Amino acid sequence: MVIASRFLRMTTPAMRGPDVMAAQRRLIVLGFYQGASDGVYGPQTVQAVIAFQTANHLLADGIVGPHTWTALGIGQVQWGGGQYHIVIDTNQNVLALYTNNVLTGTYLVATGKPTTPTPIGDWLIIEKQPNPGGPFGTAWMRLSVPNGGYAIHGNDDASSIGQSITHGCVRMANTDATTLYNTVPLGTLVTIMGQLATTRLLDIGATPGSDIAEVQQMLQALGYYSSSIDGVYGPSTQAAVRAFQQAQQLSPDGVVGPQTIVAIQSRYDIALGDVQP
Repeated sequence: MVIASRFLRMTTPAMRGPDVMAAQRRLIVLGFYQGASDGVYGPQTVQAVIAFQTANHLLADGIVGPHTWTALGIGQVQWGGGQYHIVIDTNQNVLALYTNNVLTGTYLVATGKPTTPTPIGDWLIIEKQPNPGGPFGTAWMRLSVPNGGYAIHGNDDASSIGQSITHGCVRMANTDATTLYNTVPLGTLVTIMGQLATTRLLDIGATPGSDIAEVQQMLQALGYYSSSIDGVYGPSTQAAVRAFQQAQQLSPDGVVGPQTIVAIQSRYDIALGDVQP
């Protein structure tokens, strides 16, 4: 499992969205990008990301994943006061809006799938954009999660609402997203509750578990693993991890740590063509 929003990268057609624009704006502030913050992940944005990654001693692959998001930072964030409070229950897929501590609205939402969960914690709304379109629907409200472009937003797939299906973002029906957007200001407190997603180092001798099975499944899809998906970190899993690490120019220690799991997830998303938030 990896805690990451969608990986921003070169695709055909180009990835678009307010999360791309957010990354571009940070690159402009930090002096790595001189283009327009147009929300299109094109060649100029890729080159800026690579330059930023190189300067910050990150894997210079041109992909904006959790490590790059964290390094980009999110600027100054200030709590806007206590009039509004959004509470999201990822177990029930329900968003509740409180006004002056009184419940004034409940909305069914879609949240992250088990492999890309919605981040638990207290966050603030730090950016807003109306009508971003596409998979972001009629409204986009970015959260202050440091390691990704997580947001509450509309959608282009009404059937997904109520499911645990996203790349970590919180999707609302477009009419609900518009209502929330027009109600809450920047700085609104957002509390996300549910099962806390945790990660651990995976190596020979690790207790069997679903996280190992997830790594096996992804490596199998990428062509590195051909044994059974049993959740046991044995020699065949270790060999597959080492082969992947060598191919990605990572230290081939056979241990799935933060850098390796992010690399596996990003290459898996690329293989699947997954660009949904």
